[in-house]
Amino acid sequence: MTTRRLYAYCMLLCTLTALGADASLPAPKSAPAADTVSVKLVTFYPGNEPFEVFGHSEIRVTQGTADYYFNYGVFDFNSPNFIFRFVLGECDYLCVAYPRQVELAGHAGRRMEEQSLNLTQQQACAVRDFLLNNVRPENSEYRYKFLTDNCSTRPRDIVEMAAGPGLDYGTLSGGMTYRDILADCCRHYSWEKFGIDLVLGSAVDTVLSVRAQMFVPMLLHDAVAQATVLRDGRRVPLVSDTQVVIDGSVRGQELPPTPWWCHPLTVALVVLALTIWVTVADVRRRRVTRWYDSTLFGIYGLAGCVIAFLLLFSTHEAVSPNWNIVWLHPLLLLLAVLPWRKASRRLARWLHVANAVLVALLLLAMPWVPQVMNAAFYPLMCASVARSVANAVLLARPIRAPAPKG
Repeated sequence: MTTRRLYAYCMLLCTLTALGADASLPAPKSAPAADTVSVKLVTFYPGNEPFEVFGHSEIRVTQGTADYYFNYGVFDFNSPNFIFRFVLGECDYLCVAYPRQVELAGHAGRRMEEQSLNLTQQQACAVRDFLLNNVRPENSEYRYKFLTDNCSTRPRDIVEMAAGPGLDYGTLSGGMTYRDILADCCRHYSWEKFGIDLVLGSAVDTVLSVRAQMFVPMLLHDAVAQATVLRDGRRVPLVSDTQVVIDGSVRGQELPPTPWWCHPLTVALVVLALTIWVTVADVRRRRVTRWYDSTLFGIYGLAGCVIAFLLLFSTHEAVSPNWNIVWLHPLLLLLAVLPWRKASRRLARWLHVANAVLVALLLLAMPWVPQVMNAAFYPLMCASVARSVANAVLLARPIRAPAPKG
């Protein structure tokens, strides 16, 4: 049994004892308890850790002296093959109930807001009973999906279940895509954005509905803030009160932006400039610089292995289709190895011809490709084309026989 699972058992026992409720099954129509049940949507704004960039949502339930936060963002990093299973898209998260004193620890400086939901006692009890059932050890695990089933979408679904069909989010602005929202969250973290643009394909570039945008906690917070519900034939706000529990910036605990000199675009431009310099030198001396090609195409090939693995084996949403596979793929590893084998000179040349044509066509077709590319990709693609063209030309020249001695 993992530490997280054991803790979940302990928290469940504490919760059941404190709330005094029967959590065997959800009870949407249970009668109001003697003590008033209140439900709040809790929003943590971004922190300064990588896993805190996108914020976090929870649901707080109080009844009498009982006060618990239901957290759908718990995972056991020490579980077997966690990293590998996460890459495969087979990572399981837990729903755990934390007492208030535990939940408030360790968030100093990170803005935390609680929105009191304007629910009837019957609706509030339905949320309480659903969560108590969901936090049971046999029900607490769920298959985590970064975009569609996470710590923000689960509270959203629970709020919608409780509020019923009378819930209306109002006139929220739309037109955003997953990539737009992720880019905004990573506005100060250019390398994180670079990685997201590398592994997430064209599926994240479709325009989202207002509801789908709530996969990010801050957008869920804003949607709930202006939502209304039907109550006795008239519309009333879904949020009756908002409390700032921990004050801080609404932009979160952002670290300073990535310096320009180590920004991905700057690095990509340096790679392109170095590639052009090496290529010009190679043309002048009529020989390819093998170590440079091995380094460049070795890195490209390894990145291509990651993309190909995600395309073929991962169940993560939005990793397929990915147009980056055209210019980053495992076959580029051959271009890192073949320069050192004279017998493979002809094969290397034709692989370079194919690579130059494919990447050049991709560059020309970018206005029609249904995937937004990171700005740093363009110099890197140009570097690939330049080296492949140089190799295709220089490898076509006959190998000069060594001059006879004497």
